[in-house]
Amino acid sequence: MSEGPTAVAGGRRGILVVVSAPSGGGKTTLVKAALAADPALSLSVSCTTRPARPGEVDGRDYFFVSPGDFTRRRDADEFVEWAEVFDHAYATPRAPLDAAIAAGRDVLLDVDIQGARSIKRVFPADAVGIFVVPPSFAELEQRLRARGTDGDAQIKRRLDRAREEIQAARETGVYDYVIVNRDRERAASELQAIVAAERCRLSRLAAVHLD
Repeated sequence: MSEGPTAVAGGRRGILVVVSAPSGGGKTTLVKAALAADPALSLSVSCTTRPARPGEVDGRDYFFVSPGDFTRRRDADEFVEWAEVFDHAYATPRAPLDAAIAAGRDVLLDVDIQGARSIKRVFPADAVGIFVVPPSFAELEQRLRARGTDGDAQIKRRLDRAREEIQAARETGVYDYVIVNRDRERAASELQAIVAAERCRLSRLAAVHLD
């Protein structure tokens, strides 16, 4: 007798790994680390109406679209979720997610809490919600100031929103895990461990044969 599963009939559906965090929580760094460490993970590229930041590339970081094009695609039901955040619109195209799930490919989504709610509602069996939090609000404020991109008023807005998001993250049915981002390497390892564990979840496998 073997020590574990030796074959999987029919494979499994793909997993949508939904990662959210307050602005400045370190989510983008963790997402990049997970993608670099795991070639089987791909990134869901969102659409946004905000301008590209230095170093961002259209089609890699976001699809940067005009407000008119965004509205057209939204009205055509091309997005699984969309939201306005800090005066700009963001959305997740649905077609690539449907294709990935059907093909058994795992996709990582970097979205806010509104997007996580929608994705979990549309894909309740296929989405895994992970919320990343800073160790303290003092640390979060320090990170936001270190960016050097926002003034005092904008930082206050981000901190106020962070408090609202952390409270909302306790809602039932949205997030399955929380990662406290005290140490970047440890937090990245925890994210990768969650993905590995979810791939082994028995409910995701069509059938497991033990010889």
